[in-house]
Parts: sequence; C-alpha cells; structure tokens
Amino acid sequence: MDGKAEHHGRGHRERLRERLLRGGPDALADHELIEYLLALAIPRRDTKALAKDLIAEFGGFSALLSADAEAIAKQPGMGDTSTAALKIVQAAALRLVSEPARTRPILSSWQALSDYLHADMAHRATERVRVLHLDGKNRLIRDELASEGSIDEAAVYTREIIRRALDLGTSALILVHNHPSGDATPSRADIQLTREILEAGKRLNIQVHDHIIVGREGHTSLRSAGLI
Repeated sequence: MDGKAEHHGRGHRERLRERLLRGGPDALADHELIEYLLALAIPRRDTKALAKDLIAEFGGFSALLSADAEAIAKQPGMGDTSTAALKIVQAAALRLVSEPARTRPILSSWQALSDYLHADMAHRATERVRVLHLDGKNRLIRDELASEGSIDEAAVYTREIIRRALDLGTSALILVHNHPSGDATPSRADIQLTREILEAGKRLNIQVHDHIIVGREGHTSLRSAGLI
C-alpha cells in the first residue's frame, strides 16, 4: 500500500520542480528525480527518504527503474500506484531510445540499438534472450522475447527460433541476451548456440547478423569479436 504519512514539504517540491524546469534533466540528482516522481504518486508523503532507500536497495538509479515491478512494490512505503510511476518512466525512456532502431534500418542505427538494448537489459536480474527479426532491408519486423531463465541461463532452441523466423518472413536475425553477472564476455555455450543458429539459417536463406551480449558495463558483439 502506498504510504500516506502527512508531511509539509510543499516548498521543497516546488523548488525541485523549478530546478527541473529551469535547469533541465541534469539539474536534479538521481535520488531527487525519484523523490519528485514518487511525490506525484504519493502527494501526502515526504518521499525523499523513500527515494534514497529504493536506490540503495536496488543498487542504483538504473537498476531501480529496471527492477521487476513486483519486487519494487514489496518495498516498505511502496504500492501499485508508486510502482507504476517508476515503471512508466522506464517504459517512456525505452520508447525514446528505441525509436531510431524501430524506424530506420537496424544496421544504419547500430548505436541507437546498442543504447536501447543496454537500457532495457543491462540491469535485469535474470537472463533473457531476445530475437530481432529483420526484413530484406534490415528494418525491424519484430523484437521478441525467445526465452527467460534463471539468474545465469535461459533455454534457447535453434529449431524454434528458425521456425518463428519462417512464420514472420524474416530475412535476417540479431540475437541478444544479457548476463546478469554483469560481464558481457561470451561463453562457449553462447558461441556454440550462435553458430548452430547461423548454420540452420543458412539452409533457409536467413542471415544471422550478430549475437549481442549485454552486461552492466557494456556489450560484446560476437561478429565484431570475430567469433562468428
């Protein structure tokens, strides 16, 4: 349940608002952004301490916004309304950074794609595998979740990925998965899986452009690393 303790911080919130409107995105510290956001959802509560506690609990600003909604809602002082306030910001941010990748050929907007994938996947606590399906002009047809697993593995089946590509009329694929450990170094299993999908795709004229592994500190392209 969202906290409802009364407070008298209206002047403080007005100062935060003015700093934001006059100074732009960098005018507020991470905890102040969360504080002001929560204040919109919990107007009768002083949200400064709550904001700091949430950032500390989840390990940072990005990790908080990327966290599972259920995990956020379980924190003291949080509820559905305040959790939704955080998740709508994440959704809007992902929509913003993904737009170039969604509206232009992927290979000509590679940096935008990398930024989007990092924002969406770098801080996730479980491993998930996504497949980007592209048409003949390398435009995005579909961005699909192929598998989600435990803290360090997700089951991916080559046959299912290729079958789905055929269903969608896919001309090329980009495989993406995250390493919850934070280390984007590809494992032997990552390399082997990629080569299996690449070979299966060749038989049906479906290219595998790359396999991108996302970690907290960056990402690794198996194509750029010479591994496929």
